[in-house]
Amino acid sequence: MPYDAKQHEQDVLDFWKKDDTFKKSVEERPADKPYVFYDGPPFATGLPHYGHILASVEKDVVPRYQTMKGNRVERVWGWDCHGLPIENIVEKELGTKSKKDIEDMGVAKFNELCRSKVLSYTDEWKKTITRLGRWIDMDDPYMTMSREYMESVWWVFKQLWDKGYIYKGHRSMHICPRCETTLSQQEVSEGYKDIKDLSVVAKFLIQDVGNLDVSGPLYLLAWTTTPWTLPGNLLVAVGDDIEYSVVKLEDAHYVVAKELVMANFEGKEFEVVMNLLGKDLVGLTYEPLFPYYADTPDAFRVVAGDFVTTEEGTGMVHIAPGFGTDDYELCKAEGLPLIQHVGMNGVFTPEVTDFVGKHVKPADDHMSTDVEIIKWLAHNGKLFSKKKYEHSYPHCWRCDTPLLNYATDSWFVAVTKVKDRAIKLAEKINWSPAHIKEGRFGQWLGGARDWSISRQRFWATPLPLWESEDGDILCLGSVEELEALTGKKIDDIHKHKIDHLTFEKDGKTYTRVPDVLDTWFDSGSMPYAQVHYPFENKEKFEAGFPAQFIAEADEQTRAWFYYLHVLSTAIMDAPAYENVIVHGIVLAEDGKKMSKRLQNYPDPNLMLDTYGADTMRYYLMSSAVMNAENFAFSERGLKEVYSKVLNTLWNVVSFYEMFASDSNQQSVTSNQPTNALDTWILARLDQLITEVTAGMEAYKLHEASRPIMDFILDLSQWYVRLSRARFKGDDVEDKAHALATLQHVLTELSKVMAPFTPFVAERVWQTVASPDTSVHLEEWPTAEKKIETKVLEDMALVRKVVEMGHALRKEAKIPVRQPLSELQISECGVQNELFDLVAAELNLKQVSNLNSEFKNKDVVEKEDGELKVILVTTITDELKKEGLLREVVRTVNNMRKEQGLTREDRVVLVYKTDDALLASVFVDFRDELKASVLADDIVEGDGDDMEIDGRALQLAFK
Repeated sequence: MPYDAKQHEQDVLDFWKKDDTFKKSVEERPADKPYVFYDGPPFATGLPHYGHILASVEKDVVPRYQTMKGNRVERVWGWDCHGLPIENIVEKELGTKSKKDIEDMGVAKFNELCRSKVLSYTDEWKKTITRLGRWIDMDDPYMTMSREYMESVWWVFKQLWDKGYIYKGHRSMHICPRCETTLSQQEVSEGYKDIKDLSVVAKFLIQDVGNLDVSGPLYLLAWTTTPWTLPGNLLVAVGDDIEYSVVKLEDAHYVVAKELVMANFEGKEFEVVMNLLGKDLVGLTYEPLFPYYADTPDAFRVVAGDFVTTEEGTGMVHIAPGFGTDDYELCKAEGLPLIQHVGMNGVFTPEVTDFVGKHVKPADDHMSTDVEIIKWLAHNGKLFSKKKYEHSYPHCWRCDTPLLNYATDSWFVAVTKVKDRAIKLAEKINWSPAHIKEGRFGQWLGGARDWSISRQRFWATPLPLWESEDGDILCLGSVEELEALTGKKIDDIHKHKIDHLTFEKDGKTYTRVPDVLDTWFDSGSMPYAQVHYPFENKEKFEAGFPAQFIAEADEQTRAWFYYLHVLSTAIMDAPAYENVIVHGIVLAEDGKKMSKRLQNYPDPNLMLDTYGADTMRYYLMSSAVMNAENFAFSERGLKEVYSKVLNTLWNVVSFYEMFASDSNQQSVTSNQPTNALDTWILARLDQLITEVTAGMEAYKLHEASRPIMDFILDLSQWYVRLSRARFKGDDVEDKAHALATLQHVLTELSKVMAPFTPFVAERVWQTVASPDTSVHLEEWPTAEKKIETKVLEDMALVRKVVEMGHALRKEAKIPVRQPLSELQISECGVQNELFDLVAAELNLKQVSNLNSEFKNKDVVEKEDGELKVILVTTITDELKKEGLLREVVRTVNNMRKEQGLTREDRVVLVYKTDDALLASVFVDFRDELKASVLADDIVEGDGDDMEIDGRALQLAFK
């Protein structure tokens, strides 16, 4: 019968619950031998998807393995609770359009609504995680919104503060105008999209041409892909050593980089009247492009900028100080004021009178305002050219609003101060796959910039900073400090609970800085905050730090992995973790991102019920996704794993049960193989244990898991199939050896499979080893002896010969059921006893080394390298009768199966045929036929009409 994954797995879940097996697996390991792994918590605001399932499986496989290796692996679930993901859900329900809507409603009401949404789907998560077979304590999870967790986050912040790694800065950063908050380098990197924008070349009229010998108006041509920034223009930047051309077109002259003349004037009748260097242009003044800031002192002139290139555009850059790092720094260096013609909400300020109230980058039509700007330029004679321009543009990683580069205040972690040390410490970390170390992670770490950690939002851990009227700042590192300063009992430190708390110190009144922390600061603080360190669990935490293992998707190389490492470097001077598994992304079967809207992937819970959690687990762990590659999920792949791993293995177990149940099995150990097949399968078992162990120790789960399927197929399709005669035979000792070997192999195999496929491993263990205990409490198996490579190589050669023999039979159109006399093999060093396996598999009378010429015989032959096989295809009457015997046995046993007969049901076989050769089979092979079909007697008589090899026959039972 097919393996009933759903029922078997439910039975195992019931056993684990009744037996309290997970708890035993932890408590039976010594407390002084901890193995710590960090589990990046999910949000409970949505249902688990394949990405969550993948991560959960790998985080279950490794702890199960380490438990079997004798380590104590405590596992506690956590929930992500803070930040824009929650806020956006609430805003969507409320229908708020801006940050001001939240402030008008009240931060307290908004935050409490956020709190109410945090754990929306916990029951569904528990159901799926349990069904998946993951062992982790979900009954007492840590939460990033708990007072204890947040207090540890404050402690982390205070360590950075005390070491001088926190500072307030004003610089150009990306902001989300809808959320009205800054974003970190990593958050910005998550949201890039290819979009079409409008680029424009604007005409800046030179007011005084100076020494330039030109008549008529002279314009600078500056190119930008953000036309909305032009109303805030204060400078035009050129490259000192870039060569520029003065181009005459009709009655006007234009300055453009020499290399870009053709790109800008192609198709026009123009004349280059002179060339000059950028340094010759520096100091020229021009008429303000827009009138809004025309009175700005010392503005509207040409300056040099080392960032100007001739790769595209015009070789000149328009400068608006509030919108871009280069712009900001250049205007600052030139002593110009910070002009910002756009508010943090993305709307033009009142000074921009022609565009009052317009959003510069509306999410629903991001080019609409640029179109209006271009129309204004054209109407006022200041537009030179425009065109559509496709580029990668950052969007908010949560609300999908186009971001703006915006100069504003923020609190920063001075990552650049610890970067060199972080790079040095990162050398100690083992990555799987290895290329991530110097690749995605190493490159991101090498390019690290200071981290903007303050957000102008609501539902997050508040900055633990209080500021006096004269600008003095106090950083608190605990709730106890705040209680002592305010005289209040504090149970909750969210923004709306503490913003009103002020205190007096040294004659000054201190008020909290209103910003909250980037939620990635919560994430980076997780090792300490999940155990409320250092306020609790101090010794336990320090004994288990750094963690031995973490795992997430490759996108976390610039997120969670990075922030963990930065904070750990800064406050602990050590890596936060020792081993990392990086997986890729699970895509839909068509290679596209899985989408609920498109319904392009099968429901995970349906797949678990249909094929079993073990199938899902093995399918994912053995796939390319575990090598940090993207992977197209396919139900066909699940079916293949179910068939080749679970169903095939269970058929072997059922086979074992069938013969073990009625056998007076002798006590035979695995160290006493007497048969070549036993010797081989035990060597294969040692090879399997060695390979899986090596993969697990290297944290290469795909390399660890893949050999399991190959072994199961070898066990079923070679060992069991070729040993059937031994199990059914009369040689009691050989049968006992076969049963003992198979029991040992299945027992050890269940241990090897336990981390990957915990359900079927449990079922196998309880069937063949110990019905009332768990395989997950066993020790990890070790190879019994050095792998016998000669045994494996010889059997591989035998299987090659068999493969070639089958090919020859197919070529000669002779089925395997028809016995043949002889196969000869070129000298290959294989022991002659293995020839018996070839003979049995290919249904041959004799197999020998190549030693003679064949006369008066039909032969076919095949060569593969130095290996040559010759098959004699001559079929004598005696061979023909043996072939007919096989056909009769097959036919009769099919009849038994169709009639539902078991091995205990004996029959009398009735036959009738007019074919002399076929009739002789029932006479000459009477005893063999009786044994093969479990018949007490064979008699002539009428039966059902049928045909064997074209010969009429009647068969029946009585």
